[in-house]
Amino acid sequence: MKKFISLFWAVCIALPLFAQGRGKIDIPDLKGYVTLKCDFHIHTVFSDGSVWPTVRIDEAYREGLDVIAITDHIEYRPKKDDIAASHNRSFEIAQATAKSRGVILVRGSEVTRDMPPGHHNAIFISNADELDKPDFMDAMRAAKAQNAFLFWNHPGWLSQQPDTTKWWPEHTQLFEQGMMHGIEVVNGEYYPEVHRWCLEKKLTFMGNSDVHSPMQVFAPGKHRTMTLVFAKSATEEAIHEALKERRTAVYHEEFVIGEEKYLKELFENAIEWDTRKNGNVVTVTVKNNSDLSFCLKKTNSDARLIYFRNTSIEPFTIAPKSTRSFTVRLLDGIQGGDVNFIVDNFLSEPNKGMRYTMKI
Repeated sequence: MKKFISLFWAVCIALPLFAQGRGKIDIPDLKGYVTLKCDFHIHTVFSDGSVWPTVRIDEAYREGLDVIAITDHIEYRPKKDDIAASHNRSFEIAQATAKSRGVILVRGSEVTRDMPPGHHNAIFISNADELDKPDFMDAMRAAKAQNAFLFWNHPGWLSQQPDTTKWWPEHTQLFEQGMMHGIEVVNGEYYPEVHRWCLEKKLTFMGNSDVHSPMQVFAPGKHRTMTLVFAKSATEEAIHEALKERRTAVYHEEFVIGEEKYLKELFENAIEWDTRKNGNVVTVTVKNNSDLSFCLKKTNSDARLIYFRNTSIEPFTIAPKSTRSFTVRLLDGIQGGDVNFIVDNFLSEPNKGMRYTMKI
């Protein structure tokens, strides 16, 4: 009887985990590419995280992520007296669960040093143990030899850069020697200086959770910071290629951050427009088919087109999976023109929304 009761309670506790379905984040694909939701900076008990590696897979599955990389620290392992293992062990433990859940798991590690040069992630590596070297540059060269994708983590982290987000000579060395391919524009917060570096130096935009504790259960419409990867297919090889070719954007809170060409196509593929003219008034109906939100603000326009009259105070917001309408008044006999606005939460330049024009 006691065994039956124990089994009963074990099943009751486990049922919510088994019943938990896969989450979904609806973000449109781009022409020729699938949009993959990715988190390339995650920790477990094999460094300074507080969860078992398989938990990270379950969290990603629950939230609708397609790809994660477990990137435990090489040099910082506070639990090593209790958990002594290869640097590859967290990946090996999580691999079977990732396969069963349909989550792509990328092998990675974090090379952890004081500033400069700070912390750097190496993903798509083949053997993390080979990165365990006393000299930082030797560790990065070992990662490069494995054809890793290398990126600088949290460059604006106050613990390492309390006064300013600075690019050091050591980063120039890494960049010039092909050992810095990307950089986190968002890690906990948005770094506008880093946004500028990505544009100027042609670095890949990255945004990740850097989660250490159990991932919170997000309220509807909320999500972890992630990297959107525009890949030719949902495979490791295609993801690696997309990162090297800089086909990414960052999804942080309600913001999407990246190069204008990708932000523009995301916006256009998420939105349907319907315009109906009645005399000198055009009614524009906007349907948002995605889980993204869009905050539109009027910019300079022909004074004979009257629209978005209150957006200097409150933007015209199109919520996820919603439909809204606005009117455009045509004055002085004009028959149409350019409706100019900024998508204020689509940052194509540091702290600047993406400009867009709709013709009516």
